[in-house]
Amino acid sequence: MPTISSFYGILIRMYFADHAPPHFHAVYGETEALIDIRTLEVIEGGLPRRAMAFVLEWASMHRSELQEDWDLCAARKSPHPISPLD
Repeated sequence: MPTISSFYGILIRMYFADHAPPHFHAVYGETEALIDIRTLEVIEGGLPRRAMAFVLEWASMHRSELQEDWDLCAARKSPHPISPLD
């Protein structure tokens, strides 16, 4: 599973050929959340509130890049890195 971004101890990852809907995995310590790229809603899991706020802020700024990476992963191609949250 490629890591496409990392900030504040949070890893943003995508699986190759993962199931719909288009989503990414946010991992923080022992916690993980699957977040829908289109709606930014949590599909499964969860993160501590502050970490989730960082992830949602970052994802809202990079939604088109996330979709492009999703399409690459669906085609079993390596996704592009995405700038971290500053």
